[in-house]
Parts: sequence; structure tokens; C-alpha cells
Amino acid sequence: MTGVDGAVQLRVAMAQVDTRVGDLDGNAALVVEWAGRAAGDGAHLVVFPEMTLTGYPAEDLVLRESFAAASEHALTDLAGALAERGLGEVAVVVGYLAHTEGPAAIDTPPSDEETLDDERPGDANPRRIQPRNAAALLHGGRVVARYAKRHLPNYGVFDEARYFVPGTELPVVRLHGADVALTICEDLWVEGGPCGVVGQAGVDLVVSPNASPYERAKDDLRLPLVRRRAAEARAPVVYCNLVGGQDELVFDGDSLVVSADGELLARAPQFVEHLLCVDLTLDRGRAPERREGRIGPMTVTRTVVSEEPVPAFEPRPGQVAEPLTDCEEVWRALVLGLRDFIDKNGFPSVVFGLSGGIDSALVAALAVDALGADRVHAVALPSRWSSEHSLADAEDSARRLGLHFSTVPIAPMVDAFESAVDLSGTAAENLQARIRGTLLMGLSNQHGHLLLTTGNKSEVAVGYSTLYGDAAGGFAPIKDVPKTLVWELARWRNAHARDRGETEPVPQNSIDKPPSAELAPGQKDSDSLPSYEELDAVVADYVDRDLGMAQLLERGHDPEVVARVLRLVDVAEFKRRQSAPGTKISLKAFGRDRRLPITNRWRESLPSVREGAAQS
Repeated sequence: MTGVDGAVQLRVAMAQVDTRVGDLDGNAALVVEWAGRAAGDGAHLVVFPEMTLTGYPAEDLVLRESFAAASEHALTDLAGALAERGLGEVAVVVGYLAHTEGPAAIDTPPSDEETLDDERPGDANPRRIQPRNAAALLHGGRVVARYAKRHLPNYGVFDEARYFVPGTELPVVRLHGADVALTICEDLWVEGGPCGVVGQAGVDLVVSPNASPYERAKDDLRLPLVRRRAAEARAPVVYCNLVGGQDELVFDGDSLVVSADGELLARAPQFVEHLLCVDLTLDRGRAPERREGRIGPMTVTRTVVSEEPVPAFEPRPGQVAEPLTDCEEVWRALVLGLRDFIDKNGFPSVVFGLSGGIDSALVAALAVDALGADRVHAVALPSRWSSEHSLADAEDSARRLGLHFSTVPIAPMVDAFESAVDLSGTAAENLQARIRGTLLMGLSNQHGHLLLTTGNKSEVAVGYSTLYGDAAGGFAPIKDVPKTLVWELARWRNAHARDRGETEPVPQNSIDKPPSAELAPGQKDSDSLPSYEELDAVVADYVDRDLGMAQLLERGHDPEVVARVLRLVDVAEFKRRQSAPGTKISLKAFGRDRRLPITNRWRESLPSVREGAAQS
């Protein structure tokens, strides 16, 4: 296993870890711990996720000079700590926040999209520093190479063009005779980007730290993407992704390694911390002539850590995790997002209203799976309009899950309010919801529980919730789950329990009965909304895909349903702006993923109406 033109071996480990934003010391300790595990498994190179030291996304923290400087110091301290622990001979790639001073730090004139004036009128932080989303290779107690992310995503949940300066250098490090190039996350999504430069420069391996948030079926996109970049780079690609929840985002891991020919060599499981090791035999004769200097938009630099190949070893077969079904994938995303929000923010427990309906029954099951039954408190708050079966279903749900459960009738409180002020119709209905919200917030304050709100995406979309009532809460576990998926998840979770010989957590009656807010006699959701199948289909196209009226009609939606749903969605923006955060699982979630003005005269209208108005 020798020689520049022969084959060299490397055992590469991907440390798929769950970091905390802002916890530089804790995240550095995580790197030392997992690097030690990798070394114990014989790894020569360990790759950690994007911005491991700072956590991701750190948002406006990256604009603070104190935070950026602390990240730089943490990186050099980490290199020393690894050497002190006897891990200096293991190469460690770790993401961090880099910064340099002033506009002169930009190596080449920026494009129009990359212009970063040092003094911008009204800017709270006029770029005294130039933050960079970076990765470094640590070895022998020092920082051997640094790479700044070239392509900065500025769509969906990403604001990286707001924060970072793009990199212009592509470092290549020779490790045990193999040339290893660094890239970061979005760089892989761009054809002709850094991987294109790598393909011309000649390398043996590409490593890519990532913080790629989960959304449904995203794992189906990653493998083809990494295969395309491996072909472009003419080298295997090591893709190490973050795992864990951060506010509205959840990261699923799903780290993987693909050969230059596109073969899947190893893949980590989703939604768990995991150390994935893969043995690579790298054919140095496959790569083109080794080049450095300016190649396209980037400057390739080369650093030698070690020329001597590792002693030959018998490669172990790579492990490839079995893919999850769609429902299990979503369930694990929701559980992890909820658990990390509660634990990382230091809440001891949660409380919520348990009505006997499907939404609160599903949230109850999620909460118990995430936190354990002893940390979950549910309260039934029946009014005079609550049906007997609703309270029975709530009690059944609590019994199945073993959580803490209590009942507080609200009818006397409603009567007291109504004797003081004359309310009718929707105002009277909402009063019940607001009394419930007030009581639940009181219990939250009294006992330190975080209040969960149980609304789903369909309700949030059309404003079918009461501000400061059922919308009250600090976290919304199913905020991005459409009603039709709520039912699907409940059925899946029950089937999953049956398969394991466990008690089904969701009462069948909660699944089967027609949904109702029970704020008036005989009330059903269908009295004021289209069927949830119709509603969810329109919301998916209008909200997630941003389709206009004409496109919605082309997709076969009923014109009356479309007009009705769009009107409800548009006028509810002020409610959504005040809603609790919740785990994103869809293409576009309400929150940081979708930002529309509250004060907004634009309305989609039927094409015939628009044409008539234009002619008159």
C-alpha cells in the first residue's frame, strides 16, 4: 500500500453527533469524546458535522465579535486537547465559525450577490468582522488546514448570505499518502462548484461536514446528490451530517460514503448519534495530475501531514442502515425535535390539554416517547359542551400512556365570565379556549412545565385556532403535520405498538370520531371547513409549493374550495406570526421557512375575475 501512483488505505469515521448552539465547551468535549471512540476503532480520519463547535444554525450570534473570537480560540484549544488525550495522530475535521477583520479579508472582488460593504446604513453590525462558515483539519496538536464554505444557501430556512463571507481557497491535505479535500454542505448541491474544482485538481477523497435539516423524503435526495458530486470530483465523498433538534429544525443524520463510481459504501441510521466507520482503498492512479494554484473560481492549496501510508489491513465491510418507512421517519423527527427542545432549554417536564380528540392524543403519545411518561402532564378541561365520550377518550389516552392526568371542569369559570360581559357566537366559543389557555399557562408557571400546544398544520394554515387560547404554548409538536397525516401517524404508532406486543397509545375512538372543537352544541370541523383531504391538498400546493390560483386550478382543485382556503390562509397570517415554534418536517413550514407580510393587500383570484377586472 505505497507510492504516489499506487493505492493507499484509510479508515474514516463519521461522528454523527448532536450539538448545542452556543455551547463551545460542551461541543468541544463532544469532539474529544467521539474522536476517542473513533481512535479506539482504529480510524485515521474523523469527520464531524458543519459548525460543530458553535452548533448550527447560530443565527445572529455569528455577528458578535466575542462569539466569533471564542470560536477561533475554542478551535485551537481543541487541537491541543486532542493531542493531550493522545489523539494527536488522528486527523480530525471539525466545523467552526471563523472570522477575519474588515473588508480586506475578501481575497477576490465579490460578485454582486456577495457584496459586503464595510459600512451599510442602518446595519446594526457594519461588518467589523467577516464571519465564515468554516471547517478545519486538526492534527498533531495544531490546525493544519482551514476551509471556508464557498456556496452560501439563502433560501428556505437558510440565511447564510446574510451572515457569512464565501471562501475562495480549497485546501488539500496529504494524509498517509492520500490527498484529502475539504468542502461544506451546500458546496455539494452546486454543480461545477468545489467538487468540480476538486475533479480538476486531482484528489483521492472529499470530506464534507454537513448540517442538512430534515424534511420528508430528503434522504431520498441525498444519495443521488452525493453520487453526482463523487463523479464530478472523481473521488469518494464522505458526507457527515448533524443530528438533533434546534428550535424549529431537526437534523436526521443519515451520514453516508459513496465511492467515485457511485457505490454506496456505508450509511448511518437516522435520528440517533452514531459513529460510522468505513475502510477505504484509494486508487491514487485514478485521479488526474495533481494541480494547485488558481483553478476556476478557487485557489487550491496543498499541505502535507504524512506521506507514509498506513500499514496494510484487512478492510471491514461498510454498514448500511436500513431505510425507515415514511411514517416512522416523520415520527422519529417529531420525537427528536420535541425532546431536544425540552432538554436543551432545561425544561423539566411538559403540560398540555388532553381533550380526547386525535390531535391531543397524538401529542400525548409523542411527548411520552420523547420524554418518558413521568415528565408528561395532561389536563382535561371539559366545558358544558364537551361530550361524555371526549372525557372518556382523554382518560383512556392517559391510562394507555401512564402519564400524569387531572381534570379541571371550566363550566363555572365560563359562567362567571358570561355573567360579567355579554358574548355570543365565536366570541363566546373562543372564551372557552382562552380560559383553558389561561389555566394551562397557570399550571406551567406553577410547576415549571413547558406548555405544549396541540394544533396541527391544517388548523394553523386556516387560522382554526384561538389566540391566547388553544394556540397558547411554548412549543407546537405537530405544527407542521397536516390533519390527514395526524391520522396516518396515529394508525402507524398503534400498529408499531401491536407489532412489539405493547399497548396501543392512541384510543381508537379518538381516531375514528369526526373531529370537533366542541365549543358549541353538535359542532364539527366540517361545519366550517372543507374536508381535510381537500384542505390539506390545497395547503400543500399553496403553502409548500407557492402555487398561484391558475396553477392550483390546473392541478385539478375545486375552484370554490381553492378560493375559500386561500382566503382563510391569507387572513390568518397575524395569528401564525404569534404562534409557538414547532418541528419542521415538510417542504415549507410556517415560521422561518415562510415569511409573508401581515399587512398585505395581495390576493390570488380566479383567472376569470382577474381578466374581467383588467377589461373594465
